[in-house]
Amino acid sequence: MRDQEPAPAQQARRLSTKETAEKLGVKPETVYAYVSRGQLTSRRKQDGRGSTFDPAEVAALARRNKRESAPSSAANELSVRTRITLIDDDRYFFRGVDAADLAARHSYEEVAEWLWTGTLRPGARFTAPKESLAAARRAVGALPEHSSPVDRLRVAAVAAATADPLRYDLSEQSVLGAARSLIPTLAAALPLRRSTYVDGEPIAQRLWGRLTHTTPDEASLRALDTALALLVDHDLAASTLAVRVAASARAHAYAAVSAGLGVLEGPLHGAASGLAHRMLLEVLDRGSAGPVVADELRAGRRVPGLGHRLYKGEDPRAQALFACLEELPDAHPALAAARDVVATTARHTDLHANVDLALAVFTTSFGMAAEAGETIFAVGRTAGWIAHALEEYGERPLRMRPTGHYVGLRPPQPLPSPAGEE
Repeated sequence: MRDQEPAPAQQARRLSTKETAEKLGVKPETVYAYVSRGQLTSRRKQDGRGSTFDPAEVAALARRNKRESAPSSAANELSVRTRITLIDDDRYFFRGVDAADLAARHSYEEVAEWLWTGTLRPGARFTAPKESLAAARRAVGALPEHSSPVDRLRVAAVAAATADPLRYDLSEQSVLGAARSLIPTLAAALPLRRSTYVDGEPIAQRLWGRLTHTTPDEASLRALDTALALLVDHDLAASTLAVRVAASARAHAYAAVSAGLGVLEGPLHGAASGLAHRMLLEVLDRGSAGPVVADELRAGRRVPGLGHRLYKGEDPRAQALFACLEELPDAHPALAAARDVVATTARHTDLHANVDLALAVFTTSFGMAAEAGETIFAVGRTAGWIAHALEEYGERPLRMRPTGHYVGLRPPQPLPSPAGEE
């Protein structure tokens, strides 16, 4: 809300934008974001140069922010305020809108724009600048042939940064400009599986030719686009927290994305779909999930693609992707194998399918490598990482700096002797 500034005689001392930002511990840009969200009321000065704010209202917002940012001592876990994603009652929401519904009705690019700005841009398309794409392709091409897709994406992100002289500008518009160029650069920097493949503008169409040698139809491209949109964000996953730590230190957007890609490679995160992919191939080969599940358990491993700590029932991302794959005849064998795995384990456990199993159905159905799910995950999640970086740039710098709890030897200790000496 914004009103006209009353005459000086009618008002108490009001705060300038700079003073308000200092009291809230944020940047001036964030103060105006509070105004646009209805959390603060501003008034224009009589000369039209700048705005003023009610000290009591600013103090109330500062107290509220402090309460919301205080970590729960009972949970003893890091808590970060965010307006991006909510997970509640086996559903998840992007800025208050059901995320599965968004992914079913809108493209990956449109969902990304909603996540970044709270505005839908019908027909949104992202374009890779020639300089950034050329730099990324040169860097990726110099890697050893056995390099993983995430290795290539990480190198591509660093190379694209070197081609962007404005990367250190952390204003919202500059970061969004970098995001709209980085995501298509990441997709197009990966090597094609078939040299005759013709790229398209949508990210899903660009990415398809880097995942499989098969020719896509409209339905299969839509399934890939849906998978990307479903994976855009998922609260504070480990990679997302790494991105926010980097952004808290005011690393630029490319560096923040690179931090997320580094964490993503763990087998408990982005690489989990590859384990489910290999399991489904074995189920298809042996004709039954029973012996395959038994082998996993005998080896002391969890059955991949099952269970999620944030959902009691089936992962809503898996539900949405399974529904999309039902429309693809090529996916029916792998879908049947996945259902066999779920039914087999359901005899003794209450674990449901998660998105890694759904991704594995998609990747096995179209002759993709086991790492393809991780690639889809990484490209799709880049949009969410950008959203979290933007949100963190509006917070106090270096707030993601916990204090270590030292449990080592108490000083003073004697100086150590060189190895081998008495």
